[in-house]
Amino acid sequence: MNDRRVVVTGLGTTSPVGGDVPTTWSALLGGVSGIAPLTQPWAEQLGARIAGEVAVDPSEVLDRVKARRLDRSGQLAMVAATEAWADAGLAEGVVEPERLGVAVASGIGGVTTLLANYDALLEKGPRRVSPLAIPMLMPNGPAAAIGLALGAKAGVHTPVSACASGNEAIALGIDLIRLGRADVMVVGGTEAAVHPLPLAAFGQMMALSKRNDEPERASRPWDRGRDGFVMGEGAAVLVLESEEHARARGARVYAEAAGAGITADSHDIAQPDPAGLGATRAMGLALREAGMTPDDVHHVNAHATSTPQGDLAEATAIRAALGSAVEQVVVTSTKSMTGHLLGAAGALESVATVLALHERVVPPTINLEDPEDVGLDIADRRRDLPDGTLGALNNSFGFGGHNVALAFRSV
Repeated sequence: MNDRRVVVTGLGTTSPVGGDVPTTWSALLGGVSGIAPLTQPWAEQLGARIAGEVAVDPSEVLDRVKARRLDRSGQLAMVAATEAWADAGLAEGVVEPERLGVAVASGIGGVTTLLANYDALLEKGPRRVSPLAIPMLMPNGPAAAIGLALGAKAGVHTPVSACASGNEAIALGIDLIRLGRADVMVVGGTEAAVHPLPLAAFGQMMALSKRNDEPERASRPWDRGRDGFVMGEGAAVLVLESEEHARARGARVYAEAAGAGITADSHDIAQPDPAGLGATRAMGLALREAGMTPDDVHHVNAHATSTPQGDLAEATAIRAALGSAVEQVVVTSTKSMTGHLLGAAGALESVATVLALHERVVPPTINLEDPEDVGLDIADRRRDLPDGTLGALNNSFGFGGHNVALAFRSV
């Protein structure tokens, strides 16, 4: 690995609280919840009948013909990637195709395409299965579509590590730029799994909140009244560049993507290590790679999904990783507003972390009405960050014991 610095020059998203970055960020700062009742007839039979569906349907943004060739996860990814690319000010000819790569992740992939075509097969026979079903349902379909649209030839990648997938894609993008394999990486995550089968499956695991009568209050990380996470959908994409490439073209820089730490718990397929040892190590590795110490950290966007075990394990890990420096750190969980976007969660929360550093303000954790004493300064309202060079961490953890922590630094 060389010592090339990697910076963030473009942001894009579509989320339960906004159809683009400005509306999403404004909603997060305002403490607006994107969780609502599911109105589809199939939802009536479910125990958990709430979710965070995207605020703007991709059909309102994308060309209809092109959209029909993509699974919903691919549609959401294309919306976010298009915004991020434009936000970075990149145009044709600015980046050599052989120096442009893509890493866009998904935890589940094109599940709605898979299930819809299986239903068609059973009900109407094999001739009614779409000839586009395979490229639409492939987990790498969104990344491939973005790569085709941008002409990326340095490699197109799709990490799949459950709810850590989005952050792992960003970590891969940092690595590839530092290794000299690309100058620009389009990275992030996407997920579109608001469907009866995933919701029923998570429900059978007792993982979902059943606060159906108060959906906007259902996602409540670190609150004693939490009873599970809320499913969300959406996508978020960041444009990463080597600093020299960004400076050479006069790009606006949001923050430095300074380091990443990736570990595995090897504890349980679904439950986190209660001591948070793997998460602690991931944060430590991210700081070491970034050349940072705990004293450099002023903000953590936590994974904090609103599950009883996960929230406490992460709080333990944050305290262990940061030691006495934790007293200066403002912690938040934007999942309290967006719900849990699974494979897209880390990418969306990386966008929020970058903007928190860029604008020196941390979004609140809403619904923190009866907080557990977890030894953290959790922002129950928007909080200002100090001047100077600041560091921040964004955590993502996934079923299977996947842990990814990203370190960002203000510029």
